[in-house]
Amino acid sequence: MGTDFTPLWMFVALFAALAAGFHISFALAAISLIFAYFLWGGPGMLVLVSAVWSTMNNFALLAIPLFIFMAMVFEKSMLVKELYGAFYKWSGPVRGGLGVATILAGAVIGAISGVVAAGVIGLGLIALPQMEQHKYDRNVNLGSILAGGTLGQLIPPSLVMVIYGAVTGVSVGNLFAAGVSAGLTLSALFCIYILIRSFISKHLCPALSLDERATWKEKFVAIKGLIIPGLIIIMCLGAIFSGAATPTEGAGVGAFASLLFSVLTGRCSWSALRESALGTLKVSSMVGWMIAGASAFGSVFAGIGGKEVVMNIAMGMPGGKWGFLVASIFFIFFLGMFLETAGLIMLAAPIVSPVIHNLGFEPLWWGIIFMTLLQCAYLSPPFGMSLFYLKGVTPDYISLEQIYRASIPFILLQLVCVLLIIFFPAFGLWLPRLLMQ
Repeated sequence: MGTDFTPLWMFVALFAALAAGFHISFALAAISLIFAYFLWGGPGMLVLVSAVWSTMNNFALLAIPLFIFMAMVFEKSMLVKELYGAFYKWSGPVRGGLGVATILAGAVIGAISGVVAAGVIGLGLIALPQMEQHKYDRNVNLGSILAGGTLGQLIPPSLVMVIYGAVTGVSVGNLFAAGVSAGLTLSALFCIYILIRSFISKHLCPALSLDERATWKEKFVAIKGLIIPGLIIIMCLGAIFSGAATPTEGAGVGAFASLLFSVLTGRCSWSALRESALGTLKVSSMVGWMIAGASAFGSVFAGIGGKEVVMNIAMGMPGGKWGFLVASIFFIFFLGMFLETAGLIMLAAPIVSPVIHNLGFEPLWWGIIFMTLLQCAYLSPPFGMSLFYLKGVTPDYISLEQIYRASIPFILLQLVCVLLIIFFPAFGLWLPRLLMQ
């Protein structure tokens, strides 16, 4: 085994461990320990401990359990039903309006919780029966739920943005601001696609009949369901974007606000609070192990010259830095078909992102491209997590194959969003640039 290729053998070992069924966090840690011991002996163990301690001592990571707790509390409060009702009463008279309402509700849910499972499952239970009842095309039904529910990955507060920021050193606050820019762009693409398809094919997504449409009074009453979520978004993200609070402190504000909302609306119980706390503990522990494993893997990989190997590969590729950028996008998209998003960040970000930065690309610009590609990963067959979240709450007559087919147009729209950010960076960076002025 030549020394120059030792870093690549780490990846071979990692993929072999994943194929054998090991969880990515333990696979990363085990391979790091094995390579460090055989290459450096006892001192290698000290290197790993120091690297893991340095990463886990990052103050920004405290935002993770707070955002998770915020999402868990909202999931127990049945907020999805109110949000969807508020949007579909206004958009129902338009062809494709229920699909648009699903996208918009998903965007707001994402801005409140930041956890994809809550959006996809909630919309699957609330929006799907409505669209099926009104004879909407099933591909539009399923696709809009997948796309809308997954916006929580891109629109802050996003859990994966906190992880990416901790791993790469990119400002989480700037990532949040860029996530708003890209999230609004992607939401607009989804809505435009549904409206155009509905306009071309009049029977694809019919408008609500006259007797089913909400009155003006009902429409304005429904807006009340958006007031408290809107205030929570302003409290949490406004504090971060204004500079009054760090992302971690903003997460604390959001967690407190979600709990206060649950108490004031009479939806708080000891059992719900206990389930939210236990759920937060489980998810936070899983993420913590992933970050620790990735830190160990990255330190060994860098220590044996891995970054130099990747840099040499990048410089030798056809097309120079743009060729490496395209290859990186395909690499992340491919991994997203098989890995969960947190694991994908742990595997790809420490290796690819520094090289992208060294080639002269803006770190924040690449970070939001990376985040948008993770959005694709949630929807990409065969193992996109949103596909299985939705299948878990759909009737038996809807097959997984149907859900796969429904995801394809929206995956293509996500890739269109990636291209827009590449060629017109303002689509992903207008808000952080505005805040930096």
